[in-house]
Amino acid sequence: MHQTGAITGYIDVAQVTLYAFWAFFGALVFYLRREDKREGYPLISDRSDNVRVEGFPPMPAPKTFLLRDGRTYQAPPGVIDTRHVAAEPAERFPGAPLHPTGNPLVDGVGPASYAMRDDLPELTAENETRCVPLRVATDFGVDENDPDPRGMQVVGADGVVAGVVRDIWIDRSEPGIRYFEADIPTGEGTRTVLVPINFSRVDGDRRVVRVAALKAAQFAEIPGTKYPDEVSAREDDRITGYFGGGTLYADPQRAEPIL
Repeated sequence: MHQTGAITGYIDVAQVTLYAFWAFFGALVFYLRREDKREGYPLISDRSDNVRVEGFPPMPAPKTFLLRDGRTYQAPPGVIDTRHVAAEPAERFPGAPLHPTGNPLVDGVGPASYAMRDDLPELTAENETRCVPLRVATDFGVDENDPDPRGMQVVGADGVVAGVVRDIWIDRSEPGIRYFEADIPTGEGTRTVLVPINFSRVDGDRRVVRVAALKAAQFAEIPGTKYPDEVSAREDDRITGYFGGGTLYADPQRAEPIL
């Protein structure tokens, strides 16, 4: 007599295992797809303010999260971002690309957009402010084998000097440079702004920091910080968004087709 793993004459163990895996995987996809709708949903419809766009599966029930400082946060938050968008559709069909109506870098349009995160600084595991200048984080410094950008000129995409680097901001949790603090001359004096290192290139030989995202004149309107030695999560998003928007909107030609 030949022995097999069959439960009946038509179903064996391998077949049952396969069906169980399909059911588990389907449930997992459903769960993950629903959980990723805790932020950003429901979507806003271009057709009508009365249309609720959430797709399938529907949004999950609100869940309350306990934050490290004792505050709570509920997701989905139950409110929709109602900030005015300074842009209008380029065409009349729903979903058409938006054309800025003002200064897109300041208005937060397109790649310059930002989320309304907490207006508080991020903290390290030791409850210290995570992103600070070297004048505060005195236990950090620039490696002797690397060029020290302090004192270097900041040059915009148009080749014009926008300002001078005054200090370096570092990330205490993931040690590395986050910003260059620069003094930018304006018509009303001098502004101190933060320039993300992701948009900067240090030329140690010529003693300049090149920023291709913005023209020199546009540095004057970089979003600032409330306090001189810390940057909040919302301010961080706004500053990064300003430079991100510059990669498209700093020069009108950047928004045109390559060909």
